[in-house]
Amino acid sequence: MIDNIIFTGNVVAPVFLLIALGYFVKRINVINENFVDVTSKFVFNVSLPALVFISIAEIDLSTAIDFNQIIYIYAATLISFFIIWILSIPFIKEAKNLSVFVQGAYRSNYAIVGFAIISKLFGDSALGKAAIILAFALPLYNVLAVIILTVPFRKERKLNISRTLFEIILNPLIIAVIVGLPFSYFKIKIPSVINLTLGFLAELALPLALVGIGGSLNLQNIKKASGLAFTSSAIKVILIPIILTAGGCYFGYRGIDLGVMFILFACPTAIVSFIMADAMGANSKLAGNIVLISTVASVFTIAIGIVILKELSLI
Repeated sequence: MIDNIIFTGNVVAPVFLLIALGYFVKRINVINENFVDVTSKFVFNVSLPALVFISIAEIDLSTAIDFNQIIYIYAATLISFFIIWILSIPFIKEAKNLSVFVQGAYRSNYAIVGFAIISKLFGDSALGKAAIILAFALPLYNVLAVIILTVPFRKERKLNISRTLFEIILNPLIIAVIVGLPFSYFKIKIPSVINLTLGFLAELALPLALVGIGGSLNLQNIKKASGLAFTSSAIKVILIPIILTAGGCYFGYRGIDLGVMFILFACPTAIVSFIMADAMGANSKLAGNIVLISTVASVFTIAIGIVILKELSLI
């Protein structure tokens, strides 16, 4: 038990210490809101796509893709999404709150927090498998986000399907996956100069993104957060990972496969959920509080989950 706790601490602590550092340096004005905005755009559009591209380009697709695993992730995400939505309707009457509550309860910050923890837990070699799962999960997350941020407002606005599909296809992370797949499949060697440059960009991605997450947090908001924010966060970082990881165990997943799925399900709510809520006229304040609470809480829930899975020899 002690060994697993120490191991987990070494995995989780560096990730969340970088988030804490971002929060601290923002508080003492070393960085400001503009820095957080600019670095977030740089990470999303440049650095993180470089990491995803390299991770996919250097893996063996025949061993990395497990379509049964992808089907399970899709089924688990879809079922949990619709159950949360249906069960929330009697309790949350306002569309602007309902949409944010549901999005906060399912949408995972897997690309940043997830990748960082997976690289520490299983090594950089596991990032290829993580990137493949991201390639499938990201479009699903985006489509579900558009649905939940539109359907409850169906009397007020109309869904633009073509524009939505266009935005999903042009997502920089999706483009990185599409470009990386031929390099992996045909075993195309990347020129060393390009590979080194992409490597430098990739190394920037996770530390810079984690500092940016910290810089975007305002812990004072926890005092003002509503019961909806706490409930959505609890579903995201406690209920979802317990149920869906248990389901993965039931279907026979173990080791890296189960560990990657646990991290996918257990990550805090993605910051982009706040951005989308704000852009689509939902309750962005509630969305921000869910991101904040789930991020703080996931420090403990992810650590506890890893210790339990290690103790049971499941990962």
